Amino acid sequence: SLSWEIGGPCCVGCHLNLPWGTAPADGRRRGRALMQGDRFIPQRSAMNMDVSHFELTRAHQNENAGVNASPAKEEYKRELAANLFDGNASNKVLTFSRCGATPTRMPKGAFDERSLRVLYTQNRDAGLMPKRYSRHIPQAPERILDAPELLDDYYLNLLDWNSSNVLGVALGDSIYLWNATDGSIQKLMQAHGEETHVTSLSWVQEGSYMAVGTSDNKVQIWDVQKLRQVRCMLGHRARVSSLSWNGPLLSSGGRDSLVLHHDVRVAEHRVGTLRGHTQEVCGLKWSLTGNQLASGGNDNILNIWDDR
Repeated sequence: SLSWEIGGPCCVGCHLNLPWGTAPADGRRRGRALMQGDRFIPQRSAMNMDVSHFELTRAHQNENAGVNASPAKEEYKRELAANLFDGNASNKVLTFSRCGATPTRMPKGAFDERSLRVLYTQNRDAGLMPKRYSRHIPQAPERILDAPELLDDYYLNLLDWNSSNVLGVALGDSIYLWNATDGSIQKLMQAHGEETHVTSLSWVQEGSYMAVGTSDNKVQIWDVQKLRQVRCMLGHRARVSSLSWNGPLLSSGGRDSLVLHHDVRVAEHRVGTLRGHTQEVCGLKWSLTGNQLASGGNDNILNIWDDR
């Protein structure tokens, strides 16, 4: 005859009690009877309610967490969960049988040095691993502005933003202002003279003044709010191709290979001359601290000037 027995120490199984086999001892049979269970009813004594709650709720909390997650951080999270739940962190929510010995819980206030060492190692590696970020890179400009008569000369500096989100653009002999906030366009000035055009422009850091360099060797200061020129400064022997502000001090670089310092507050505006290039000075920029000036020229030289 055949008889089926449900249960077992680790899973639901079957046992064939054959007439020609040797019957197990009574003590062993009684031990099996104590371990029997139902395959459809989970055993609370074999479950960790905290771990089950964690597994059920973390999917909703981390719906978008995996977009920029790195493998090192994910590994660190798994190690952290395993140590916080005394090694019971798994993907199982319901347990139907008790498999293996239940790990002993450490008393409150006690620390396992090995667990802390693992967490420290994972956290250290997470900072060293390269991070993967996903971001959208636009393939088309946000806005296209018509720029007729924009000079095809990369030695010139014909664009500049100010702190009020206004863009100044030099088109031939004129300068136009485009307000990026409301989209309005306004004409600031137009150079006078035959074949005279704008070669550089630069906004002051704070305020409504703009410095303008021209092809007839002049440096002009314009009040943008009043739309009028307030000053014209000489000193260069060729076109002014670069400008940079440092408070009330304006530095200008020209095709004559000179860098001139102008103090716009005084009548004798020329307060310094720098000679470090043999060709046109096409790049000029003061540092944020105002202590150093960088100048680049067509002679393939970049000079750093210290004003301290």
